[in-house]
Amino acid sequence: MEVPNNMEKNSDMMNELDWIRIRAELSDHIKVETFTEKMVRKTKENPVVPLGAMATVAALTVGVYNFYHGNAKMSQYMMRARVGAQAFTIFAMVAGFMLTVKE
Repeated sequence: MEVPNNMEKNSDMMNELDWIRIRAELSDHIKVETFTEKMVRKTKENPVVPLGAMATVAALTVGVYNFYHGNAKMSQYMMRARVGAQAFTIFAMVAGFMLTVKE
């Protein structure tokens, strides 16, 4: 018995749309976080990363300010401090990830 062409297409479409049903089933168990909730949770999980990010932003801001006002020596110092703060932040992220994986 031969299957009509449009029934075959409908069957293919239903197979392609199975992910929608699966996603609906999964969404009942997943809590969607707002940006603020996620930020608070991530900060509690690894509080050193935001400190490193703030240090990076502070060093960049002071460095650009000094560059704008012609204080080249302090500007260079702050750009080096920024690189150090970025390295610290990356190290904190990797260390936090490794600690999370071990748990």
